[in-house]
Amino acid sequence: MEETAGKGETSKLVAGFANNKNFPSSSEENGADLETDCDEQCDEESCKLPALVCLKILRYTGEACEGQPDGEGVASFEDGHMYKGMFSKGLMDGHGVLILENGLKYEGEFVDNTPTGQGSYTWPDGSTYTGDIYSGRRHGMGSYKCAKHGASYIGQWCQGRRHGEGTAYYNEDKTSWYKGHWVMNDREGSGVRCNVYSGEWRNNTRHGEGAMSWLKLGQRYEGKWKHGVQHGVGRHTWILKRADISQYFQSNQYKGEFFEGQRHGQGTFYYAGGAIYEGEWKNDKKHGQGKFTATDGRVFEGEFVDDRMMTPSLNGTRTPTSFGVFHVLENPSSVLGPDMALGIGGLLEKIPESRREAEQKQVESAVMRENAELRSLYSFYSRLGRAPSPDNTFTLSCLQFWRLLKDCCIHRHGLTLTQVDRFTRDQASLAEIHSPFAPVLLREFLSKLVIVAFYIYNKDMESEKHLLAACLLRLMAEDILPNARKVKGSLFRQPDFALEALKYAERCWEVFEAFCGVSTSGGGEKTMTLRQLMWMFKDLRLFDQQLTAATLQEVVTAENRDCNNQSSSLEQEITFLEFFESLLLCADVKRQQVSDAPEGRVPLGSDHHTGGNLLEEADEKRSPNRRTGNVTAQEVGGGQEVKRQEIPQIASHNEHQNRGQDLLQIRTEARTHQVEARIRTIQQFFEKCFFPAVDHHQSVTRKMRAMTLEDQNSE
Repeated sequence: MEETAGKGETSKLVAGFANNKNFPSSSEENGADLETDCDEQCDEESCKLPALVCLKILRYTGEACEGQPDGEGVASFEDGHMYKGMFSKGLMDGHGVLILENGLKYEGEFVDNTPTGQGSYTWPDGSTYTGDIYSGRRHGMGSYKCAKHGASYIGQWCQGRRHGEGTAYYNEDKTSWYKGHWVMNDREGSGVRCNVYSGEWRNNTRHGEGAMSWLKLGQRYEGKWKHGVQHGVGRHTWILKRADISQYFQSNQYKGEFFEGQRHGQGTFYYAGGAIYEGEWKNDKKHGQGKFTATDGRVFEGEFVDDRMMTPSLNGTRTPTSFGVFHVLENPSSVLGPDMALGIGGLLEKIPESRREAEQKQVESAVMRENAELRSLYSFYSRLGRAPSPDNTFTLSCLQFWRLLKDCCIHRHGLTLTQVDRFTRDQASLAEIHSPFAPVLLREFLSKLVIVAFYIYNKDMESEKHLLAACLLRLMAEDILPNARKVKGSLFRQPDFALEALKYAERCWEVFEAFCGVSTSGGGEKTMTLRQLMWMFKDLRLFDQQLTAATLQEVVTAENRDCNNQSSSLEQEITFLEFFESLLLCADVKRQQVSDAPEGRVPLGSDHHTGGNLLEEADEKRSPNRRTGNVTAQEVGGGQEVKRQEIPQIASHNEHQNRGQDLLQIRTEARTHQVEARIRTIQQFFEKCFFPAVDHHQSVTRKMRAMTLEDQNSE
């Protein structure tokens, strides 16, 4: 090694590199998108190398030839830059490491004082680039990573900019990305934006045909784009949290024309609950001529202004009207509108022909008399087990309708839910198992109630002039109005619990279908009886010392008033509602194995708490003053055996609150703890016990059938 220049001494001028202004900055990738709708910007003009005319070597140590650095050496420059590596004829040439005064580091190949070839940059903030270099710029294939945002890019470069095929990741875990074509740092051409946007680009904006998802907002658009916004024909969907009970479309959706990002022109809006608007739009609002079909079937048609329908007033002017009081289009065949038209033709055939027309008019009048209450009940029960929606409208399901009938104690008139289902269905579909998820429109709901009323009260009311109307009004007065909305059973009483429990409903429905048998009533209808349910539990090996056949029988018949005739109840047909609620109660029984008190097994039937949570009923018996001031361990939420505390003792720890507030808070917390405990219970039951048992049984059954078939073929 030879030292050719001393400190502070001007030696050879290193030329060529001084004119290179193309060292990139770490800020060229800011990674600011991060699941937002922002476009990434590259700062190509900042932090370039200083325009050095000469690099004065202050000190050089290394090999030299003819007074110039040549070979391996170390050079310190006047402005604080340092280089260690290969020289050729006084120029940096070959592999070396250059560290600039501002902290930027380049390590790689040099050609005539210029970074060219394979190399890597490291910025002071820790950002890095590794790949092809040409004339100091990123050019060719390379990868970049931003230390600040975790953003990165892997792909092709041209003159320091992303150009060609490449993938940009906008966060550390690479869940937000764009893969596709680039033109001088702009996304242009074909590309996919991480399940966020997939489609055409122009000038770094969405332009042409494409699909975009807003993950956090739960929205998706498919259609035409112009300069980054929806423009043209497209479809926008608002994705709602799906309640597993639903078998119909559970998202709001608009299909039609857009103008500069807004619904504008002709379009159709499909509401999650089933309502539909077809017509004109202006600036995201219904505006112009349109037709609105409500969830219950009512149809409203006319002029809309700013999302409201205009109807003529008495003085001849047009005034806005809310959806709830629109005039229903008349149905000439009925005093009811099309949404309420009764389908009771089969029932009218039981009435002498001379009286049928009068019977129909009178029962329709009875329906109109109870119209407000019936609509309110329909709305109330259709929301059970459902997550709220923007318009809060839903279509009633069979499962919810069965719950209404149970709440109103229809089964205590000697009419089972299966019989009701059979009476109110079309003859063509009787051989099928009625899905609990099938929708029940308002007119079907009303028709079913009329039919139920007839089968319960026709003998008692046969002397009445208008039989169907008399039966319906008695059903309303004695059964529905006093009992409806007092939700019983183990499924729907607690909204949060119902949402979780219904996640298992579809799989349980498959099990129910698999274990159903042909009804002994004839007609080839498939149903399930209590006896078949017990055989299912036996086949799945679910019975144990706590959950016995007798316990299961009590569970299934818990809401019945008289369960003393045990032998006849074995042939009782059950619907999926009773099947599913029985499974939920059996889960509680399983939990009782570790929390049951010494008193022994608790009766499942009760006049005051029929069909409720077994643990709640047990608590009622163990703590008779539970609702009159004392708080038990069960109510506070653990099921653990701890000493009871009087409310005044609890209040003494919170003297700033009054006793009533303490009691309310404790009961609220107790209910929350209870719901959480029940959710954990059913999760364990279904996922660790019931479904694995079903899977094992089905696997064994398939193998046995295969073996039987082989034996038959061999014979």
